Amino acid sequence: MPALPEPRGEISEQLLAALTRRVHPIIAPIVSTPADALESEDLQLALYLCYELHYRGLPGVDDEWEWEPSLLGLRRDLESSFVAALQAAVPRPLAPSRPEEMDLALRAIAEADDAPSLSRHLERHATFEQFVEFVVHRSGYQLKEADPHSWALPRLDGGPKAAMVQIQADEYGGGDPERIHARLFANTMQALGLDSTYGAYLDHLPGSTLATVNLMSLLGLHRRWRGVIVGHLALFEMESSVPNRRYAAGLRRLGCGEQATDFFDEHVMADAIHESLAAVDLAGGLARQQPELTSDILWGAAALVELDARVARRTLAAWEMGLSSLRVELSAPLPA
Repeated sequence: MPALPEPRGEISEQLLAALTRRVHPIIAPIVSTPADALESEDLQLALYLCYELHYRGLPGVDDEWEWEPSLLGLRRDLESSFVAALQAAVPRPLAPSRPEEMDLALRAIAEADDAPSLSRHLERHATFEQFVEFVVHRSGYQLKEADPHSWALPRLDGGPKAAMVQIQADEYGGGDPERIHARLFANTMQALGLDSTYGAYLDHLPGSTLATVNLMSLLGLHRRWRGVIVGHLALFEMESSVPNRRYAAGLRRLGCGEQATDFFDEHVMADAIHESLAAVDLAGGLARQQPELTSDILWGAAALVELDARVARRTLAAWEMGLSSLRVELSAPLPA
C-alpha cells in the first residue's frame, strides 16, 4: 500500500491517528451501529485497516500493532456491528435434509438472487471507463485473491481440507509465480492503464465494496466461522465461471487484448473445474463431517450473495445516472 488512506469519520480518524504513532494502548472510540453498517464508509474503512495488519501491514505502521490488545478490542466492536447488520440482512437459509444435497441447496441460494446482473452489463453495454471502474472495485480483493479463504485451512481436516488445498493451489498458480491469480489481475490492471500497486485505490473504494472484502477477512480469522467461510468459498467458485466469461467478452468488445483478458479467461476454466470440488467435496464434505455446520455453510453463501448484490445495485445505479460508481472518481488519464 503506497500510503495510508484518508479517514472517513470519527472512528477511522482516531484509528489512523493512533497507528501513525508508536504502539500504545488506545482508548477505542465508541462504536455505535450506523444505520447501515454494511455500507458505512467509516466503519468499513476502520475494519479494513484492522484486518490489513494481518495481511501485508500498513505503510509507516509498526508491525506490533497487529496484536495490540486495545486495537483488537476496537476490532471486536467493529466486527460486532458488522455481524449484527449481516444477521439482520441475511436470513439463515433452510438446511437440506441430507448433507449430500448441499450442492443443490447452494445452487438454490444463487438462483434466488434477484439483483441486476453486473456481468451482463459489462459484457454488452459497459463503456471502457465503466469497465475500468469495475476493475478498481475488484482490486480490493483480487490483489490478495485466495488469502482470506486460506486462513480456513488449519481449521479443516480430511476431505474438506484436501478439497480446499486443491482449489487454493490453483489460485496460487500451481507453483508458477507468474500464474498466481493476483498476479494475473495486476496484469489486467496494467493493461487498462491502472496502477497495480497493492492498495493503490483504497481511497476510491466505497464502503459497500470494502464490506465484501471485510466479510472474507472476518470469516477467515475466526475459527467459529469456519463453516461460513467454506460456504462463501464454495458459492464463490460455483458462480464464477459464467461471469468471468462475460467479463472477458466485454473486454474484447472494447478492443482489449490478451493481457487484459487473461485473468478472466483463466477463471472460466479454473472455476468450471472447481465447481463440483467446491460444492460436493468442500462444502458437502464438511456438512457430512460436521452436520452442525450445515446452516453456517449456507449462511456464508447467502452473505456473499447479499453483499455482492449491494455492490451491483449501487454500481449500476451510478452508471445509469452518468456518475462514477467509485467513492473518489478516477483522475488519471485512461488509454483510448
